[in-house]
Amino acid sequence: MSDSGAYDVVVIGAGAGGMTAAAVAAAEGLRVLVIEKTEFVGGTTAWSGGMVWIPVNAKMKQAGIDDSPSAAANYLASTVPETEKADLRETFLSRGPEAIDYLEANTEIRLQPVKVYPDYYPDRPGATAGGRVLEPVVFDGAKLGKDFARLRPPLPEFTLFGGMMVNRLDIPHLRKFGRSFRSTLRSMRLVSQYALQRLRAPRGTTLHLGNALAARLYASLLAQNVEIVFGASVEQLLVDGDAIRGVTISDSSNARSIIARKGVVLATGGFSHDTHLRERFFPGGAGPVSAASSAGTGDGLRAAIAVGASLATAVASAAYWVPASRFRRADGSEGVFPHTVTDRAKPGIIAVNASGRRFVNEALSYHEFVLAMLRDGNDATNRAFHLVCDRHFLWTYGLGRIKPFTWRIRPYVKNGELIEAPSIDALADRIGVEKSALATTLERYNAHARAGLDPEFGRGTTIYQRHLGDPGHSPNPCVAPIEQAPFYALRIYPADLGTAIGLKTDCHARVLRKDDTVISGLYACGNDMGSIMNGNYPGPGITLGPALTFGYIAGRHLARRDANARAQQRGQA
Repeated sequence: MSDSGAYDVVVIGAGAGGMTAAAVAAAEGLRVLVIEKTEFVGGTTAWSGGMVWIPVNAKMKQAGIDDSPSAAANYLASTVPETEKADLRETFLSRGPEAIDYLEANTEIRLQPVKVYPDYYPDRPGATAGGRVLEPVVFDGAKLGKDFARLRPPLPEFTLFGGMMVNRLDIPHLRKFGRSFRSTLRSMRLVSQYALQRLRAPRGTTLHLGNALAARLYASLLAQNVEIVFGASVEQLLVDGDAIRGVTISDSSNARSIIARKGVVLATGGFSHDTHLRERFFPGGAGPVSAASSAGTGDGLRAAIAVGASLATAVASAAYWVPASRFRRADGSEGVFPHTVTDRAKPGIIAVNASGRRFVNEALSYHEFVLAMLRDGNDATNRAFHLVCDRHFLWTYGLGRIKPFTWRIRPYVKNGELIEAPSIDALADRIGVEKSALATTLERYNAHARAGLDPEFGRGTTIYQRHLGDPGHSPNPCVAPIEQAPFYALRIYPADLGTAIGLKTDCHARVLRKDDTVISGLYACGNDMGSIMNGNYPGPGITLGPALTFGYIAGRHLARRDANARAQQRGQA
């Protein structure tokens, strides 16, 4: 290929990290090409809550929320105690706020602080009750025009009426429809707006959460005329001497090589769906279930390893975990519902193991919840876990993909997804546990739950847990008895939200060899980069925060590669 057909930067993967790197490089004046394996941009980000964890950001200060670099460093030291990647965490803390300021000034990214969203370990030194978490401002997908069809849709289970997205502030109003005049009006306005949007689009165009973040990044690429090739995967990296000079990709028609004058950024989404790598790095009890995009099959990792890159495998956990339920949609596709914040911490539900006993504080973070599943299973595969609730809970809060106030639950029972029984003994039979064990578990739980207490696991004792509970339920927003027949159970599985093991990088997002030397021209971000949190989960958005930060760092460093190289040569002289 002639140099006239070359690019300055080639980015592999159009998730949050990859699109950030591409948007920043383009904003710096570079010619950028993005290669996307699927037919959509957005990756797992488009399905996510879209939370971005950036301590000491300017927006929390503007909102009057105190934070400091020392408090953030203390909190990370207490929740991510390993020495591995300490330098990268320092880089993240120092440059994360800078990245957000740059993105808001030079791209379509707009974020706002979530004033109340506690860090996941609120009793640790340096924790905050909110503000470190930023969320995308609502975005009108109609602004993408015909390209709206290229944005990965949210999971159907997180929409209403076949495609209406709602934000976290709308949910309480929808639950009060018909019982509160204000909430009824707000709900009717939302539905009316959605009906009008469906006249022009196949789904609602008012975008929230991770779909809004992905849309804003995509709009940034379109505004900067960044080229995107869809349906193409990376075959190999092109090496010239000891530097990366491009990439070979393949699509449905052929394979071709593309020159990258300054470098290649790997952001292919990690290896959540690569069977070999899961077996190599995941605990045996983890099983095959993943809530991440199916495109994450380790493409970037394999390409980098082939040119001498090293994996950062010294982690507390190989992945970021979430309990998930499985089901089959009406169209025959298999679904995975991540139980992050919608049901586990609400009052009137417990989780039981294969012995019919509770094994965890159900209101802990989703990552900690699955770590408890793995400990309880002792790496045994196919060990059964269930969420157990009653009729009142199912109607009030829903369960998994079953939304609150669902009249017709019979289809869920008929297909085996939801297990229903007229008594606790009958429920025990249907989920395969000892009757006496489940009965004793419920008796012990209910005896204290009627007073809002949970002496066994302390549910509802931290601000994080109470934040996820029902503020309208007292005395404990996370605890209520389970006693209104019929009773229900839903099987849950350990699942991952993304991988923590990835390529070893330096503070400029450059990929390193085993001897820690830099592979010139090769960068990684997102889940292709070894997580700076080492498989620990300090708070909401600790994957997207680093993804945006190191995507930004990679884009800026690529734009300054020539100047950096000259400065280094002058220093050596």
